[in-house]
Amino acid sequence: MYKILIANDDGITSEGLVRLARTAKKFGEVWVVAPESQRSAMSHYSTFWDGVDVWPVDFPVSDVHAFACSGTPADCVRLGAIAVVPGGPDRIFCGINIGYNIASDIQYSATVGAALEGAGLKIHTIAFSEEYDGLHEVTEKYIDQITSELISSPLGKNEVWNVNFPGCALSECNGILYDCKVSDDDFDIVGYNVTAKDGDKITYQVDYKRTWKGSEGTDLYAVVNKYVSVGKVKNIS
Repeated sequence: MYKILIANDDGITSEGLVRLARTAKKFGEVWVVAPESQRSAMSHYSTFWDGVDVWPVDFPVSDVHAFACSGTPADCVRLGAIAVVPGGPDRIFCGINIGYNIASDIQYSATVGAALEGAGLKIHTIAFSEEYDGLHEVTEKYIDQITSELISSPLGKNEVWNVNFPGCALSECNGILYDCKVSDDDFDIVGYNVTAKDGDKITYQVDYKRTWKGSEGTDLYAVVNKYVSVGKVKNIS
């Protein structure tokens, strides 16, 4: 059995975090260190010059040691691994993130950023994500199986496992695609809309448009075609 640290970027009250803790309990002792509130799209941002607070919280999964943190998702992993979990964790899980972490989104993802912090600490780490506002049927069907497979599957230096569950009905899911590469196909077309003007000051609001296509063998291809995507993400050499 493993000593498992769980972090996320959606915050300590995220239901995805709760579901991941329930899965993790099947594999060992579980510790949670998660942001006090939403911290999405913070990438690998870390706190170095200011203090970071950590405090215990009630958690809806029994026998889980849970703490909220005033810092970033990467802070949660580093603090959790070095200062909170006695002796440090054997494994780190990040997620379950609300929204895919695939293709160009990975560079912004604080879920993957937190996971890469774990890799930098030389701890075996898995990141889990699913479609935003999607169904959970596929996640619930496959997460135990995939966790069992990946929890001891080798990773290279500065690598993490990255898992994305499609938000379709289980009856529509086509299974699991392994060894998915990070897609470099067009994914986000980003523009800006003017939402307010005050003298010379202009307020812009980002406008995302998805281009839902992906080359075969990539993470984007997998989720668009209703497969679970399993692959590796590498930080630096």
